[in-house]
Amino acid sequence: MRNEGIGSWPTRRARKTPHRTALVHGDLQYSYADLHERSTRLAHGLRASGIRRGDRVAYLGPNHPAFLETLFATGMLGAVFVPLNIRLAAPEIAYQLHDCGAKALLYAPSCAELAGDGPDVTVEVGPAYEQLLADAGTDPIDEAVALDDLCLIMYTSGTTGRPKGAMLTHGNLTWNAVNVLVDHDLVADERALVSAPLFHTAGLNMLTLPVLLKGGACVLVESFDPAATLDLIERHRITFMFGVPTMFDLVARQPGWDDADLSSLRLLTCGGAPVPTSLIATYQKRGLTFLQGYGMTEASPGTLFLDAEHAVSKAGSAGVPHFFSDVRVLAPDGSPAAPGESGEVVVRGPHVSPGYWGLPEESAAAFTDGWFRTGDAARTDEDGYITIADRIKDMYISGGENVYPAEVEDALLAVAGVAECAVIGVPDEKWGEVGRAVVVPEPGVRLDPEQVLAALAGVLARYKLPKSVVLVDSLPRTASGKLRKNDIRAQHGS
Repeated sequence: MRNEGIGSWPTRRARKTPHRTALVHGDLQYSYADLHERSTRLAHGLRASGIRRGDRVAYLGPNHPAFLETLFATGMLGAVFVPLNIRLAAPEIAYQLHDCGAKALLYAPSCAELAGDGPDVTVEVGPAYEQLLADAGTDPIDEAVALDDLCLIMYTSGTTGRPKGAMLTHGNLTWNAVNVLVDHDLVADERALVSAPLFHTAGLNMLTLPVLLKGGACVLVESFDPAATLDLIERHRITFMFGVPTMFDLVARQPGWDDADLSSLRLLTCGGAPVPTSLIATYQKRGLTFLQGYGMTEASPGTLFLDAEHAVSKAGSAGVPHFFSDVRVLAPDGSPAAPGESGEVVVRGPHVSPGYWGLPEESAAAFTDGWFRTGDAARTDEDGYITIADRIKDMYISGGENVYPAEVEDALLAVAGVAECAVIGVPDEKWGEVGRAVVVPEPGVRLDPEQVLAALAGVLARYKLPKSVVLVDSLPRTASGKLRKNDIRAQHGS
């Protein structure tokens, strides 16, 4: 087989375990033989539509078998998959489609308005999609695809106010999956509940792809529902789950939590934010322990991993590097930071992106000498466990979603009557952090904070919208004119 990439996985799995269940979605259930055939048919359909090696094929929709079929089909052709975040606003989707130069877009019916006009080739997932598959052939496709070839472009919000497309190769995704297999001890009869969105790197790369590589089954859920989660665990005998702390907290607050049958659960992985000690204790009372991690889209994403054995003794830590990851914490002068000393996290490994799509200068600045500079500050203890201490960049995390203030500030400055603004993350009991906009009105203008927030609706994704607005006369700046964010946080961050 000449295809060494992700696109060959359905073929390789089908020849080993054709009758085992691969995907479950509502009443649908596909075996590995089904996944192989459907992905092959889609690849033929896309090729007949003019898709060739290197072309970008975007997908917009919630978790669904068609998402993964599109990923594998593009991989079969040597094309490039571009998953789009359905939580974004239409202008943000349009920007990403234009930026990557998408030649095709597949979208769920619920996302028709977000899809807009789209590229030349557009297919709605439903009758039109099924007809495309029915009309296509099943002859084997074996394009020569190497591990170094580009597999997908996954957009991550940029600190400069525009999102950046992290380029991930077939090798990046494969090595990340290997890291998960090694450090999570996945087994062939794994049954994973995929309620985290596939358009995010964790739901796709830390959960779904490793399970499919191992030959397990993935139960795809279009949206997270804490009450339904307990039922799904029991009904499908789920063994493996991933979520952000907020998701696990909401599940534990359900009325049926104490009596729920959780006996099938073996692996609970959590990321996106540190897991509170109280949440760890809640799950331990049910005999369950979290595996925590730290990562970023540019690393596919697994970087650090805290196993169950150290979940309590090293609580708050992000763990140690994954098996095939190298991580350093560097002092400002570039030397290794001493234990307990804060420094920048840098990571290297076969799972780390080669750079950003169409952004050579940003790529050169972030990826140096084989190391990716994360922009996150951390400290290492005497045992080598790394704790993320702060964010060198101004990014904050709301409900597991990265929010970059520069992008929100750019939108705020377009609101009538706003002269200056700064956005900071403030603590929130439910979401971990939410945005707060500190705004200077134009001279003589009386701004209504609620109207300012309303003006952003539809411009930005809901999770990016600030939850509060503080009106001030001026913002502190350095002599060079840069905002003094630390001073702003100290004054308005609580």
